[in-house]
Amino acid sequence: MTTASNRPDTRALSTRLWDAVRKGDECAAVQTVRSALDAGLDAESALLDVVAPVQAKIGTEWAANRMSVAREHAATAVNDHVVTAVAHHASASSHRPSPGRVTVTCVDGEWHVLPARLLAETLRLRGWQVDFLGCQIPVPYLVDHLHRTGPDALALSSSIPTRLPTAHATIAACRAAGFPVIVGGAAFGPGGCYADRLGADGWAPDARAAADLLAEIVARRFALQDPRRSANDLPHLADREYTLVTHNAHRHVAAVLGELKQRLPAMAEYDEQQRERTAEDLAHIVDFLSAALYLDDPELFTRFIAWIGDILTARGVPARSMILTLDLLAARLKDLPRAVGLLREGQAVLSKVDLDLPETPA
Repeated sequence: MTTASNRPDTRALSTRLWDAVRKGDECAAVQTVRSALDAGLDAESALLDVVAPVQAKIGTEWAANRMSVAREHAATAVNDHVVTAVAHHASASSHRPSPGRVTVTCVDGEWHVLPARLLAETLRLRGWQVDFLGCQIPVPYLVDHLHRTGPDALALSSSIPTRLPTAHATIAACRAAGFPVIVGGAAFGPGGCYADRLGADGWAPDARAAADLLAEIVARRFALQDPRRSANDLPHLADREYTLVTHNAHRHVAAVLGELKQRLPAMAEYDEQQRERTAEDLAHIVDFLSAALYLDDPELFTRFIAWIGDILTARGVPARSMILTLDLLAARLKDLPRAVGLLREGQAVLSKVDLDLPETPA
């Protein structure tokens, strides 16, 4: 399908790609995009206007319980192969003069690597020399790589807010070593509201904006912000609530799970998968509570509670069970006023969710 200008319609292409991806049909997915490239679609648009929306839809379908974790992983793998096909197709084209060198990676512990790869390929299309490190790179190894390769900047991606303390340490270490750091991804909050607080030199909402920002940083040779910015800029951490919750997270999860089994008789009928899901959900609650304590931002926690509340509703799990979970956790953390306050705000969010669902196991 083409537009009036005879340029392939990216929305229609994205719909066709989604159909192939959700079926796990790698050949059809790759052919869909290759045909569009042959018909005149530029590679950057293929990546950011066709592949990226499909990846976003994969996440939406999983959250709505319309796609299992296995199917989500399979669909993402197909999308990754499509990105490779676009990159190979573009490699035969003429190269632009390189504006510089950049390292692209994820925050250590972040497993959503495709957004970072989309940025890396977009930068390559624009002529950058790119070191794409993927994910699971501990900070010392990342800093060593930066010293060895001497890039003009580091682009750091994270989708999971629970990785923000690690992102903070990464930003501080890399900037102290003399390298500008830009960040992107949902972890950094609406409008990138946490990026500056954590000391980043810039934030971008998507790969196009990130590529533009990197070019601007290199062209202007922006002076770095004070590299001494660290956790000292977060004075609330002095109360040690973040540390106490984080270091005892496993104990809190185990204790609350034990109490839930006594308070919710329906849990006795859970199968192994349901028990694992319940434990995972509780662990996520504690992780997001920790992240909210680190940033002293209630909205980080309440946004997550609203999100997971929607997911549990899609599974048929009543909100009342989650309100009880937060209440039990608050009882364990009764000596930590900021933590208890966040948990009460989470309960207030859940109180607005439909409480009349049947008590169906997760």
